Amino acid sequence: MPYINLKVTKDGVTREQKQQIVAEFTQTLVRVLGKKPEHTHIVIDEVDTDNWGFAGMLTTDYRTGKR
Repeated sequence: MPYINLKVTKDGVTREQKQQIVAEFTQTLVRVLGKKPEHTHIVIDEVDTDNWGFAGMLTTDYRTGKR
């Protein structure tokens, strides 16, 4: 049973984009590993930009130029 946990920042990812991600990740596992789609689980976690940091700062601050 493949399980993928994708984390993205919560900033406008559409339902349609999520559907595409799930479909394409599933097909990759089918093609590369021979896994059954009905056994594949994909979870998309959307993280607020105040809860995602890199390069010593919060993503919110980075995106607004508060460096």
